[in-house]
Amino acid sequence: MKKVLSGLRQEDFEVIAQELNASKFRARQIHNWIYLKSVSSIEEMTDLSKDFRERLAQHYTVSKVKIKRKQVSKDGTIKYLIEYPDGNCVETVLMRFDNRANLTACVSSQIGCPVNCQFCATGAGGFIRNLTPSEIVEQVLTIQRDTKLKVTNVVFMGQGEPLLNLNNVLEALDIFNTDFQIGARRITISTSGIIPQINKLADIELQSTLALSLHAPLSEIRKQIMPIENKYPLDKLKSALLDYVEKTGRRITIEYLLIKDLTDTIEMAKHTANYLKDLKCNINLIPYNSVEHAKYQKPLKTSVMKFKYILEQSGKKVTVRLERGSDIDAACGQLSGKIKNQVN
Repeated sequence: MKKVLSGLRQEDFEVIAQELNASKFRARQIHNWIYLKSVSSIEEMTDLSKDFRERLAQHYTVSKVKIKRKQVSKDGTIKYLIEYPDGNCVETVLMRFDNRANLTACVSSQIGCPVNCQFCATGAGGFIRNLTPSEIVEQVLTIQRDTKLKVTNVVFMGQGEPLLNLNNVLEALDIFNTDFQIGARRITISTSGIIPQINKLADIELQSTLALSLHAPLSEIRKQIMPIENKYPLDKLKSALLDYVEKTGRRITIEYLLIKDLTDTIEMAKHTANYLKDLKCNINLIPYNSVEHAKYQKPLKTSVMKFKYILEQSGKKVTVRLERGSDIDAACGQLSGKIKNQVN
């Protein structure tokens, strides 16, 4: 069986070049074709000799993943259902904004998710397995091959809990940083609050952004929507976040899901402001996106604005996340990794 080039590092390409009796320069050329030019086939590597390409193609292929489905939102967001060789699928999303040059890839870190947040489509299907670093990287390469565009930002906010696949996520992050040449501060890792792994990130002084999915400031409410609260409660989570900021000097992004009449009330806003008052952070408010079989509803716009105002009065920078791709189930919490009966 042919081996896959995507996901390999420069040193791996050097070994391949040596095996084929070629110079390290050829290794650099292969590397650039894979990561900077995002070719789909070895034949496209036109500055390699025909003979070398033929010998390379005898043993290697660029990729073995397939786009099982591609959906384009009315706002320009693109969602891909990507199939791996073992038949498992994940979804990854390319987000574009009219007034920004940034192209952001929202990548998945697991097939399914063990955390099972009640508002999220991914957890409803259970957990299957972790993604390897190359499988994570393939998501961005798939986007770049298909669109012929260069991804500038990566957020680990797709399917799965990134910190429960931390080693593979960190290796993929290093590939994005080193091989794709995406700055570390243009990469965000999101978590539901896995305290031991937050501590590990603090110890290695992560330079990328850590985003915490808070979603409720009171333990009894958070338990209703995020079972992880039973294992890693808010008080211990707060201590880990404070320690993270102290060790890294980095500001945390707090993600907060606004669910009508549950987490979007004035009382919840005041509790949230109190919980975050001594934490160096920015706050990103996310109006709930409808998910099949979930019982929750979107908040009223007036509730969103009142919530934002109360948090701003506490001195925090607060933004409301722009809804992207909700018409193709590509918005926050809507990724399932399965084909749904939907006409676009």
